[in-house]
Amino acid sequence: MKNIINIKASKPHYVILDGLRGVAAIMVVLYHVLEIYSQNNHALQIINHGYLAVDFFFLLSGYVLGYAYDDRWGTMTLKDFFKRRIVRLHPMIIAGMLLGALLYYFQDAPALGWKETSDVSIMKLLLIMALGMLLIPVGKSLDIRGWNEMYPLNGPAWSLFFEYIANIVYALILRRTSKIILSILVIFAAGNTIYYAFTNPLGDIIGGWAIDDPKQLRIGLTRLAFPFLAGLLLARTGKLRFIKNAFLLTALLLVILLSIPHLGGENNLWNRFYECICLFVFFPLIIWLGAGGKIKNKKTMSLCKFLGDISYPIYITHFPFVNIYMAYIVNNNLSLEDSWPYGLLVVVISLIVAYLSMKFYDVPVREWLRKKLLQSHK
Repeated sequence: MKNIINIKASKPHYVILDGLRGVAAIMVVLYHVLEIYSQNNHALQIINHGYLAVDFFFLLSGYVLGYAYDDRWGTMTLKDFFKRRIVRLHPMIIAGMLLGALLYYFQDAPALGWKETSDVSIMKLLLIMALGMLLIPVGKSLDIRGWNEMYPLNGPAWSLFFEYIANIVYALILRRTSKIILSILVIFAAGNTIYYAFTNPLGDIIGGWAIDDPKQLRIGLTRLAFPFLAGLLLARTGKLRFIKNAFLLTALLLVILLSIPHLGGENNLWNRFYECICLFVFFPLIIWLGAGGKIKNKKTMSLCKFLGDISYPIYITHFPFVNIYMAYIVNNNLSLEDSWPYGLLVVVISLIVAYLSMKFYDVPVREWLRKKLLQSHK
């Protein structure tokens, strides 16, 4: 069919996928802002499945890595690959941890089970920040919040820990793996995801942010395995179908999927089915359609570029502001009706900080690093 094109035959830049990554990142921000109002009952969360954006990111990462690097290994070494990935990912990790440290002492909220910030010394804070900047996870012995997060200064960084694992496994093993073997791995990972989804007492697949909790570590690996492997397989086997209004359709579908309320109570089977269908069917479909779409409207092109540019910065810098917001809400016992303007302000601040950090820090630093580390591999 004339509207089908082999992925390997052409290598366009997937601007729509950039835009979708930005949409998903903003949904994460909204999810975290609204999370405080359902702290005692996750099923009441307004943007209930916003956390599945992380699984969407993993799927997108597998797809983009396979698309960008599978056919480059004849001219690229492992060292080259790791340099490229560090240049792409690490500057904003450092910025996120620094921001988390600067704002930490504004986050007192004992009612949330958080430790008193006054009990945390500057030296301990600096140690946690330094470890975070190196993406070294901490356990309970260095937990300065009380939620046993890998990165208590910047919680969402846990997904970057697993993203690094995925990059390492891809470079060492998966890049050599045949489509047949990769398909078997995808099936195995899907089975593991289904097992977790239907055995988790909470009825969902949220979690993965603790390094010294075997259950949380297993959840994190489970959430990484299927989407990343499936994205890689899709890049190697899929064919692009060009459709009209691809960004509008896929972005709207993604927002709807992440916003669907929790289906039933904690043990309701429908919610488990729903999350598996999102992972196995709708998220790959969104990426497939997004990759095959074309943008002819300049405004849509600019929007996708903007969303793509801020997607990573907003994801890795918004949470310290959300922590301050959570502390303010719980300390003053405010309802959503009383405090929604402040929540909106957090979203606006997160967007501004993301844009400024992208424009005046991330882009210049990455360009400088490219010149220093990748001069001979442009």
